[in-house]
Amino acid sequence: MVSVIHSVAAQSDFEQSLLTLGAGLAAAEVERLRSAVDFARALYGHDTLGSGEDVWGHALGMALIVAGLKLDADSRLAALLFAVPAQQEDGLARIERAFGRSVAHLVGGISRLNRLRPITRGFVAHSVDSSDKNPQEMKAQVEVLRKMLLAMVEDIRVVLLRLASRTQTLRHYASEPNELRVPVARETLELYSPLANRLGVWELKWELEDLAFRFLHPAIYKEIAEHLDEKRTEREQFISAAIDRLRQELLNAGVANAEVRGRPKHIYSIWNKMRKKDVKFSEVYDVRALRVIVDEVRECYTALGIVHHIWSPIAKEFDDYIAHPKGNDYRSLHTAVHCPDGRAIEVQIRTREMHSHAELGVAAHWRYKEGSGATPEDRYDEKIAWLRQLLTWRDEVGDSSDWVRHYKQAAFDETVYILTPQGRVVDLPHGATPVDFAYRVHTDIGHRCRGAKVDGALVPLNTQLCTGQRVEIILAKQGGPSRDWLNPSLAYLFTHRSRLKVRQWFASLALEDTLAEGRAVVMRELQRLGQAAISHDELAARLGFARSDDLFIAVARAKLNMRQLQVAVRGSEMPVDERVLGDLPVHRKRDSDVAEKGILIVGIDRLLTQLAGCCKPAPPDAIVGFVTRGKGVSVHRADCSNFSNMQTRNPERVIETTWGGRTDGVFAVDIVIDAYDRQGLLRDVSDILARERINVIAVNTQSKQGNAHMRFTAEVGSIPQLNRTLALLHEVQGVVGARRA
Repeated sequence: MVSVIHSVAAQSDFEQSLLTLGAGLAAAEVERLRSAVDFARALYGHDTLGSGEDVWGHALGMALIVAGLKLDADSRLAALLFAVPAQQEDGLARIERAFGRSVAHLVGGISRLNRLRPITRGFVAHSVDSSDKNPQEMKAQVEVLRKMLLAMVEDIRVVLLRLASRTQTLRHYASEPNELRVPVARETLELYSPLANRLGVWELKWELEDLAFRFLHPAIYKEIAEHLDEKRTEREQFISAAIDRLRQELLNAGVANAEVRGRPKHIYSIWNKMRKKDVKFSEVYDVRALRVIVDEVRECYTALGIVHHIWSPIAKEFDDYIAHPKGNDYRSLHTAVHCPDGRAIEVQIRTREMHSHAELGVAAHWRYKEGSGATPEDRYDEKIAWLRQLLTWRDEVGDSSDWVRHYKQAAFDETVYILTPQGRVVDLPHGATPVDFAYRVHTDIGHRCRGAKVDGALVPLNTQLCTGQRVEIILAKQGGPSRDWLNPSLAYLFTHRSRLKVRQWFASLALEDTLAEGRAVVMRELQRLGQAAISHDELAARLGFARSDDLFIAVARAKLNMRQLQVAVRGSEMPVDERVLGDLPVHRKRDSDVAEKGILIVGIDRLLTQLAGCCKPAPPDAIVGFVTRGKGVSVHRADCSNFSNMQTRNPERVIETTWGGRTDGVFAVDIVIDAYDRQGLLRDVSDILARERINVIAVNTQSKQGNAHMRFTAEVGSIPQLNRTLALLHEVQGVVGARRA
């Protein structure tokens, strides 16, 4: 167990402090520490921090805590020199020249985290005091802040230094109270003690929680402290004696490799258990606790028998989680016993495999303590587990640089954490841009984004963001995204969510254009028929539409032709002018075109028909016929511009036409593709057409200034097949639009 040195006592003897700082270090490293002490004391003078503590006193206290954690010489030097950058503009450069790059790197990391203090403290205070926020949302935001603290550093020692600094600050408040200690205590419980818990730095976790709890709830703290009718040192001595006795009894029973650990439960943890279980102090049996770790399962039960033999078991306080594991596969034996003097001890017994799973696996103690749900973020948990293993391994290696190298492999580099101007933290995947950030904050902000400031400086919208940056989006009063944002080569958008939002905006814009176009067509036709006053909703109902907007869209997309509209307006069938029938050749045998194409001329059978080459209709397109001179009926799509011109000149030759009979042949259609030109574009498009079994009978491609315009004439069996193909073409890299001509 690591022994953390209390700086208040240590600083009473400066020379003793220097000896403590150099404990476990080589002579050369001790000399570097003495040089750093002289440099820092001379530079800091009598300056004070915002907490009211002397800068030098804080630096020495933090360094002593770091020494107690058995961190390396560079970490202890960084603790002593933490405030140099705030004192001198070229502070980091001076540190690097005098004490090395590694120390300067650690001090720089501390400075970056210190700049977050107003943001984290303000947000934590708002999360506690605000009544108009969703508690789950606020809890999630605090969790993001914790991750951000880990992600902002490239060296886990920076986090440990930050925890040591916070511990020293709380110790100062314990001796010299002021009004800042309440918000600092609240921030500690929300951010720093959970980090210490997750990383397994138990000694700092316990002290951080107890001191913060003391400042936030002084009356409750005092009440529990009075129940603990012994000092902490006395409790530690009691635990030490219990460990020695149990270890000897296990050895006598042949359990030679047993590891026995102990700890007195701290005040904050006692209060949490009383609150969660709704019990009195007298019913908290794990105020003092032992943990026995053995090699095999059978030795667990042997150890349990020994515990119950030397101490009296407490009724109903035994749980066998080996025979009946918890839902997260946690396994252990739990029991509580009374010692001869009446004091109670909780004892946990488990194998080494069970212990590893409990500490580093899905049954991790930190998740249990924080009450997290059953759907953990696996990648984050794996990294926390790896960091805890590294912190354990740190004590066993002599070369700290090798340990740091392994830590960097566990860096939190898949996610970047960005600050809004209001101090809210937004997490984005690594590689995200200001436009991605804008869409993550709000879709409307993304649409109206026109520029961005990163840490107060204007940057291009395709700049990759880094953790800890503050981003401000410059907005237009109105408008929408640029089509250039969808160009992958310009790298404006990194996340799939942002690209989807931009595509949805353009799709919505196209729908509005379609609606306006259909409304104009219907209004023009109603005016021509002298029925401009007719109710659009009533007309839509006659045609089977729920709303007038659906009618307009159907007309614009040629799913409803003018003949059908005219019939609905007049309420009866539109008679065909019999005079034009003289131009229609009638076949004496069944027309093969009618049989193959499935075209039905309303009221007339077996007429020569042909599909117009200008618009290439295919089922289920809305179609209309035009009686030609000597060539039968030319069948056009209802939205064909050529047909519109012919209808204007010869309206009497228009004849109602629908698909009927067989429609399972193939029909020629034109497909138009607009894309950003690139190597392999035509190949990728051709692969999709081949995969969808579409026969291409003509191709025309043009490329100009990096943009490609491609037109394919292809044979399709139906419009659904065509629509499916168009959707696949939309997904090809670089394709901006794919449509039927």
